[in-house]
Amino acid sequence: MSSSPTGRAPFRRVAIALSALVLLGLACAGVLWLRLPEPSLFVKQAPRTTALIEQRRAEAAEKGRRFSPRMSWVPLDRISPRLVQAVILSEDAKFFGHEGFDWVAIRDAAEQGIERGRFTRGASTITQQLAKNLWLGTERSLSRKAREAMLAVKLERQLPKRRILALYLNVVEWREGVFGAEAASRAWFGKSARDLSTAEAALLASMLPAPRRAALAPAPRWLARRARRCVDHLWQARKIDAAEHARARAELEALLSGDLGGDDEDPPEDAPPMADAAPATSPASAMDDAMAKVR
Repeated sequence: MSSSPTGRAPFRRVAIALSALVLLGLACAGVLWLRLPEPSLFVKQAPRTTALIEQRRAEAAEKGRRFSPRMSWVPLDRISPRLVQAVILSEDAKFFGHEGFDWVAIRDAAEQGIERGRFTRGASTITQQLAKNLWLGTERSLSRKAREAMLAVKLERQLPKRRILALYLNVVEWREGVFGAEAASRAWFGKSARDLSTAEAALLASMLPAPRRAALAPAPRWLARRARRCVDHLWQARKIDAAEHARARAELEALLSGDLGGDDEDPPEDAPPMADAAPATSPASAMDDAMAKVR
C-alpha cells in the first residue's frame, strides 16, 4: 500500500523548513565572512594596536588608571629560538601540522571539562589565539567563538605559518600592559628577546595561560609546575641536549625561588592581575638576585 499524499505533506513541510534554515544559516555565515577583517593586511605590515590592547585601555579608563602599553615589534629571527620552541610546545604542539584547529585537543578539552564539571582552559590553537588578540578581545560568547573560527580560517589561508607565529609572539599579552616577546623579555628579565636563556624562555612560555597572574621569586605553584614541565618537554622533543637541560633546570629553580603556593591548576583565561605582582617597569630585584646565583 502506498502512502497517501496527505501523510507525506507534514514531512515535506519539515524538510522545506529545515532546508530554509540551512540556507539562511549559510547566507548569514557568508555575510559574516565578508564583514570580518582581512588578515592579508599583515602579510608585511605590523599591527599598531590590537583589540586586546584597546580592551585593556578601556578597562583601565573605567578604573581611573593610566594605561601605557608596551609593544616592540621584532622579526621572528630576533626572538630566541628557545622561546619560539617553548611557546609552540606549551600552546600548540601541532601548529605546523594543522590548518587552524587541533580537533584532538578540542575533543580532549571537552571530555576533561565534562569530567570535571567545568571548563577552564580551552584548546585554542596559536592561530585562534592570534585572531582573538588582534580583532576580538576576551569576550566570552558563541558569537565571538564563531568569528574567531572564521578568522582563524582566513589567517591560515592568507598568511604563511611563520608569519602567523611572528604576529602572535609580537602581540600576545605577557604582563599587565606588556605585549609581545621583546617587551616581555625586557619587563621580566631586563634583556632582549634574542638573548633569553632556556630557563627564561620556558618561564615566559609557561605564563601564557594567565600572564597577569604570573610572578617570580617566588612564583605561583601553577607557573612553577608548567615551567618545569616545559623545560622537560624541550629535552624530550630533542630541542636541547642533556647538558642544557640540566643547566636550565638549575637556573629555573633559582628564578622560581620556591613558590607562592595557591592552586596547582592553571588559572582561568583572562584572570585578573595579582594585586601583589611586581611592577612591570623593570625586573624585580629578587629576580636579579636569583639569576646571579646561576651565572
